[in-house]
Amino acid sequence: MTTTSRPPIDKTAIRHAATVIAVRDRHARPRVLMGQRGAKAAFFPNKFVFPGGAVDETDAKVPLARPLPPLCAARLAEDSPPGLPRALATAAVRELWEETGQILGVPAPWPGGVPDDWLGFAGTGHRPAADALQFVFRAITPPGRPRRFDARFFLLDAEALMSDPDDFSAASDELSHLQWIALDEVRNFDLPFITEVVLAEVAARVQDDSPPDSVPFFRNDDEESLFLRLRGAQPADQT
Repeated sequence: MTTTSRPPIDKTAIRHAATVIAVRDRHARPRVLMGQRGAKAAFFPNKFVFPGGAVDETDAKVPLARPLPPLCAARLAEDSPPGLPRALATAAVRELWEETGQILGVPAPWPGGVPDDWLGFAGTGHRPAADALQFVFRAITPPGRPRRFDARFFLLDAEALMSDPDDFSAASDELSHLQWIALDEVRNFDLPFITEVVLAEVAARVQDDSPPDSVPFFRNDDEESLFLRLRGAQPADQT
């Protein structure tokens, strides 16, 4: 992975983030792709988590080969700044690549220059694609944490990957012990609370390929915590 210099992180700000719940064998014994964060990580040290991370400034400018499904885009747009759905989808593809070496895209050349963060991905001969991502959960980190994120969780069937799902050789060192964990065994691992909540939602619908009727939103503000539902009745046009 090519690294670039970035401005200092404002630890008091809530950053938009994307997380990918890759699942395989969903109609037999479902397994999800997870890895362990380092002991010195500022956020969830030592915990097993899904691949994901904050949206970068360049993500909104990356040309997607295929856009998000309209319903997912509409639900992501609810209570969000304009243009954020596409940036979130792009960040999901990038974080999946950086942290696991897995490719979600289509074989295609890139139009114009390639951002530094995407050189490794582009070098595989693919452009990112978001049509296989299904928006299934949103959660804001509670106050008082070292860093706070407004995270959107995307369910992804491993059959959509263009890479060998067992090959993590291109992954960065951000997550260790990358592995496909059976849903009926995943709670034996050290998980963050919100990951357990999301896993319960995934387990309830993992064998259903259709979009959920609504998306759970666990919103933690400074004043209160609310559990809401996002419906996104008006699909947004994504290009």
